[in-house]
Amino acid sequence: MLHPVIIQFRAIEYGTADYEAEYRLRNAVLRHPLGMDLSDEYLGAERDQLHFGLFSASGDLLATVIAVPGEENTARIRQMAVTMEWAGRGLGSHLMREVEKQLIQQGMRRIELHARRSAERFYLKLGYRPEGTEFQEIGLPHILMVKEL
Repeated sequence: MLHPVIIQFRAIEYGTADYEAEYRLRNAVLRHPLGMDLSDEYLGAERDQLHFGLFSASGDLLATVIAVPGEENTARIRQMAVTMEWAGRGLGSHLMREVEKQLIQQGMRRIELHARRSAERFYLKLGYRPEGTEFQEIGLPHILMVKEL
């Protein structure tokens, strides 16, 4: 388990320095390895989305994810990223559990996400189940995964 003094979960406000750190982390982990850049995508809609992060005691962003509340008490999770230095240490699982708690408090009862096939096992361990057939997104195979809260 992560030590609460070392790792802090908190919301990230759009347009702040924390959001800039989130943008850089998502770009480095999710887009640059594919030869892509987030600046090529429309990010204006992110203003109305929920941004969360795990921070070190010194304030460094270690992991991030975005949640998009939708209709019928369903939220969509997008663009989860963990720094390469902290990958494999349980931060992703910790972040998802904290986000699920936040979403439950907001009345969400279901979460959907487009999981890269390479991350499917991670989400299975967290109780998500695949739905439908594989599809391509940003040039990679993905699968819709869902969890009832």
